[in-house]
Amino acid sequence: MREITVAATQMACSWDTHDNLDRAEALVRQAASDGANAILLQELFETPYFCKDQKAELFKLARPFEGHPVIARFAELARELGVVLPISFFERANNAHYNSLAMVDADGAILGVYRKSHIPDGPGYQEKFYFNPGDTGFMVFDTHFGRMGTAICWDQWFPEAARAMALQGAEVLFYPTAIGSEPQDPTLDSRGHWQRVMQGHAGANLMPLVASNRIGAEPGDSCTVTFYGRSFVADPTGALLAEAGEDRETAVAATFDLDALANQRAAWGLFRDRRPELYDPLLTLDGEL
Repeated sequence: MREITVAATQMACSWDTHDNLDRAEALVRQAASDGANAILLQELFETPYFCKDQKAELFKLARPFEGHPVIARFAELARELGVVLPISFFERANNAHYNSLAMVDADGAILGVYRKSHIPDGPGYQEKFYFNPGDTGFMVFDTHFGRMGTAICWDQWFPEAARAMALQGAEVLFYPTAIGSEPQDPTLDSRGHWQRVMQGHAGANLMPLVASNRIGAEPGDSCTVTFYGRSFVADPTGALLAEAGEDRETAVAATFDLDALANQRAAWGLFRDRRPELYDPLLTLDGEL
């Protein structure tokens, strides 16, 4: 039996970056003390979600992956606690900028970097101004506690991303995210939709899924976004096993037997009965071969 306890965290962020990092560390320590082996922090937790507005001066927030002080700090924390930490950060690579994630193993080793593939652009979420489309492809990492797939926020709306990670042998899917109110339509509440899409990824691939969101209202020049919270862990059928509230800074967790789940995936036949030779339309934008 290979047992893993995964945790989703959530918190509000201010422009006091030192405080954000301290509170993120406190949440990791809390989750680890409760027995978590792999702990997910939300997307871009070092600062508020700055993509509400297009401001050239905010590119100064980006730093290279090599020598990044936040990654180094959480790598040391991962080593101390013996936990896996996917760490979201704003990456600068020469003249390119990426919404990236460093996978830190339980011994503090940095296993690699994933760059967000799908970049949204809409009211309150103007990420195309800041981020190049990722060039890493979907990635899976071998860690001390299992093979983990990681994608970022807008990636979570695309079933192809989850399936690609599953086909590469992922045993758990992790999605750091930042989603909240829709400035263009105050009556639109996309929280349920957001959760159900990812619950579908868990069910379709028969594997646990962890999603971490932020909380609180964050004002910008063009709008204010109130983040939904509701970070969660879904089981391999898509059911919610653990869910945080809308406005509480917390960590929630669930435990799985990865060997039992591997047997379940094999027996269920979803991967045996795939017909990839029929899926050519997925390689086009319009579905035409």
